[in-house]
Amino acid sequence: MHNEYVFDPYPLAVTMQRLAENLKARRLERRISTKRLAEMSGVPASSIQRFELKHAISLESYVKLAKALGYSEEIMQLLAQPKYDTMEELLEINKNKTRKRGV
Repeated sequence: MHNEYVFDPYPLAVTMQRLAENLKARRLERRISTKRLAEMSGVPASSIQRFELKHAISLESYVKLAKALGYSEEIMQLLAQPKYDTMEELLEINKNKTRKRGV
């Protein structure tokens, strides 16, 4: 049986906080207010503020914000490549690339 344990040093809260910090840093570098980013992205300013403060946002809103800041390509590359730890995993991934269903 394959060992499904994967060590992830980042709890979800830390990941969400980092995403919020990165988005805010990119916004501030460009001197864009939350109001202006809301206009650019179609995401309410209150949602942007909540994300920056409480690190909670929908995936759709996050993608809209990233695209508004010019990160479309980076979003499209997220999970685009398989990740593997052993040659056996790589071979299994390559064997399963044409699968249409998870079961």
